[in-house]
Amino acid sequence: MILAFDGSSIDGSTYTDVVDLAHRSPGWVDDVVSAWSTYGLAVFAALMAVAWWRARRLSPVAAVAALAVPVIVVAAFGVNDVLKLLVREDRPCQSLQVITLEACPAPGDWSFPSNHTAIAAAAAMALLLVSRRLGAVAAVAACAMAASRVWVGAHYPHDVAAGVIIGALVAALAMLTLRRRPDSLVRWITGTRLRPLVLAS
Repeated sequence: MILAFDGSSIDGSTYTDVVDLAHRSPGWVDDVVSAWSTYGLAVFAALMAVAWWRARRLSPVAAVAALAVPVIVVAAFGVNDVLKLLVREDRPCQSLQVITLEACPAPGDWSFPSNHTAIAAAAAMALLLVSRRLGAVAAVAACAMAASRVWVGAHYPHDVAAGVIIGALVAALAMLTLRRRPDSLVRWITGTRLRPLVLAS
């Protein structure tokens, strides 16, 4: 038997209220939210690509910052996943034994913090420091991702709240660190085969 933390005492009642609302909502609403919850991260990948394409035409320093965004997102995912293994919180569908829109994961697929939300929040924060317009779009999308993960029953509200904090914090720290020595990175990249990634033809 795997020893795990039961997070239902924190905000289990709020979670069940949201899941009940999802069951009472029109089918098309649930379909849209479920699709966003499952495939929405692709939107962040598209926003990162647009940010890089635009930054590349501005300056090598801007291009390097945009290229750093996906790397930072992977780092945020890594930090979040380590916390999952340390906390070991059971999924709410397991602890509360409720029927959810998303299939209940197997035991050992921990709930806290939310990986989807951490990835979305990290992308939004990093993009915000590259392009305010794209960052604002990503921030709205990240909020929608956090809400959708509770709606489909995959996470408690505190799971997604923690995911937002972790993703945004990791991204902010990484981007601020990158901004201290951008020129050295530009020189290194332009001296390699990656040069076309930071210099527009």
